[in-house]
Amino acid sequence: MTDLIVRGGTVVTAAGAAIADVAVEGGRIAAVGPDLGSDAREVVDAAGLLVLPGAVDVHTHVRVASDAEPDRFFQDSVAAAFGGTTTFLAFNNPGTGGSAAAGRTLLDGLRSWRARTEGDAAVDYAVSLVITPQLEDAIAEMAGAIELGVPTFKAFMVYDFGVDDATLYRALAMAGASGGMLQVHCENAVLLEALTARHLEAGETLPRYHATSRPPYVEAEATARAVALARAARAPLYVVHLSCREALDVVRIARAEGRPVFSETCPHYLTLDESRYLLPSEEAAKYVISPPLRAAGQGDALWEGLADGSLALVGTDHVPDRVAVEKRSWRESFDRISNGAPGIETLLTLVYSEGVAAGRISLERMVDLLATTPARLFGMRFKGAVEVGRDADLVLFDPGARRTLRQADLHHTSDYTPYEGRAVVGAVRSVAVRGSWVVRDGAFVGRRGFGRFVERELERLS
Repeated sequence: MTDLIVRGGTVVTAAGAAIADVAVEGGRIAAVGPDLGSDAREVVDAAGLLVLPGAVDVHTHVRVASDAEPDRFFQDSVAAAFGGTTTFLAFNNPGTGGSAAAGRTLLDGLRSWRARTEGDAAVDYAVSLVITPQLEDAIAEMAGAIELGVPTFKAFMVYDFGVDDATLYRALAMAGASGGMLQVHCENAVLLEALTARHLEAGETLPRYHATSRPPYVEAEATARAVALARAARAPLYVVHLSCREALDVVRIARAEGRPVFSETCPHYLTLDESRYLLPSEEAAKYVISPPLRAAGQGDALWEGLADGSLALVGTDHVPDRVAVEKRSWRESFDRISNGAPGIETLLTLVYSEGVAAGRISLERMVDLLATTPARLFGMRFKGAVEVGRDADLVLFDPGARRTLRQADLHHTSDYTPYEGRAVVGAVRSVAVRGSWVVRDGAFVGRRGFGRFVERELERLS
């Protein structure tokens, strides 16, 4: 007798879709096929629903718990579950002062982050370590982190914790030589600082000037520089939150040359545009994200990149900022507003509604973008597909449901959603992580601490 049979749903993989049953044993998928019977401890009827692999969100800033806010990590993991994300990857931000899991060295930061998150998540999770100038011997410690199952790292080309080109090159080279991969935030720090200073000197302090202080060429130039450094280092490169056609062209050329260059975009770049910055300042501050929202029409180019394979996947860049807390400095000037917006709970629904239902991408391509490719690129070999031997991370999704996104209905730790009032098609009904239900018929039935840390090993990419 198996543990669970999900019966009669449309099982979707990156390769195709068919009505089938899914049998689960010991947390793994034991069989996929027609008419698997009912010899199971639990049989769930999925007729009329899509059976999808749980989404793998490889770009989040889910924050660890603190004494003042002990539930932040857990609550955002619950939001992930409600949205159909069964594994998320966060950053530890050591050495920046921005995380309760900061540390003086890269490995200190990893140990601290692991200790602070152990037993706190409702779904599975992993971490990428941030390389900053403040860390001692960070690059030398990268190989040690890889041995501990953390093979991905992040570096910023901007901010006071950003790295210079020489450090970026060394980090790329070390990652490439050690079986790791560097995720890079690509913006030209010198240019954006000069443009920001020009606005401030002119008294232009409103949130609307955030976008004009970071135009597309600021992102495209830095992307081209990162690609050149990765080529010189003979290393893979992962470009985070790509937002514009100009940067996409850089990635396209590199990939056409056979370079191991990968990039994500985010739902906000696919569905929103810079007109949001013309809203009243308190409202506009909600959309202060870096890179910023772009001109209308840029999203179409990104959808094309997702459809043709130039863009590898969609990640949320989820930042659980709150208007009343992290965004409150909108009253001062745009450069003081915390950058970021929540999105962990709305990923699957938005990509289905604006991508699949709108005819921009196929259902199979959506599964590839949200589950299969993220799991493969980031070394989660048991995640990302409804296939025998994989973890039974399953989402029962109603493709015909219609609803309106409202902050009041969401579960993340932010106090707003950038998609307030947006009508969408499709809804998550039930979610299983390793064969155990965490959301059932729209209600949370999981538990704190069920989520496991995922140790990872990358395929050789360079």
